[in-house]
Amino acid sequence: MRIGPSRVEVNRNFATKLWNASRFCEMNECVTRADFDPARVTLTVNQWIVAETARAAAAATAALETQRFNEAAGGIYHFVWDVFCDWYLELIKPVLNGDDGPARVESRATAAWVRDQIFALLHPLMPFITEELWARTAEHAAPRKSLLIEAAWPKLDSLPTFDEARAEIGWVVDLVSGVRSIRAEMRVPPSSRISLLLKDASADTRARMDRNRDLILTLARLSAVQPADDLPQGSAQFVIGEATAALPLGDVIDLAVERARLEKELAKTDAEIARFDAKLSNEQFVSRAPEEVLNEQREKRADAAALAERLRQAVARLHG
Repeated sequence: MRIGPSRVEVNRNFATKLWNASRFCEMNECVTRADFDPARVTLTVNQWIVAETARAAAAATAALETQRFNEAAGGIYHFVWDVFCDWYLELIKPVLNGDDGPARVESRATAAWVRDQIFALLHPLMPFITEELWARTAEHAAPRKSLLIEAAWPKLDSLPTFDEARAEIGWVVDLVSGVRSIRAEMRVPPSSRISLLLKDASADTRARMDRNRDLILTLARLSAVQPADDLPQGSAQFVIGEATAALPLGDVIDLAVERARLEKELAKTDAEIARFDAKLSNEQFVSRAPEEVLNEQREKRADAAALAERLRQAVARLHG
């Protein structure tokens, strides 16, 4: 296993992320409740995170039982960073700051429950920080029944799958991610509030849009989101389900200049990929280079290929 400064830095950042998420829960009074039943949550966002937690626990258990430790670590990392921290905690902020008392109580208890499952799942891989956080989060809650190392492993297979909630929140995440990707690729100023149009959206999709409108507007920095029969020229588009989403950018950025920039960056990336391919197809280089050098070249080639694909999609999105 290759371990260098960059890998240490990545894992330091993950530990910081975990600590900050625990601090966020503490600041918002998310405490462990002995009477909490994750199977009985009613808010769509809470049903979604309960189902995602159960899926993450099942995948981690299967990987650890078959000694696929890297797969287990990668799956838990993705769940903690991307699902819990980057999405769930953001999605429940309006609830935690809102006036709906029962919704706030349920969300606090759900967040604390998920946090505790995360500590347990991470403990075999990160025993010290998780044991410390397990103890610290008990200071403002009911006393823990045991040390984390002695606690039961999460067995969540009996929980409901909450398929409808997973589909709905998954749609919101995909929509917001698509908008954020376009804003970043096209260098749309963060302060610009633009509208989002949905063409060919079904009745179910329109209902989802209406139910989650405030969340979408906030998380994607939009001024409006609405259905449309036609999409204007000068819009960046992406597909979500059966619908086509479009951001009219003609009044925000210079489309011709942006297209030229993207095409220039794509050409540069394609040339970089060609250089990697030339190296990796050179028998003398492959036979003489150390394995770690070859792995590094392959990783850089994969990163460049992923960037090129994103750039091609960005160019294709511009309709002027």
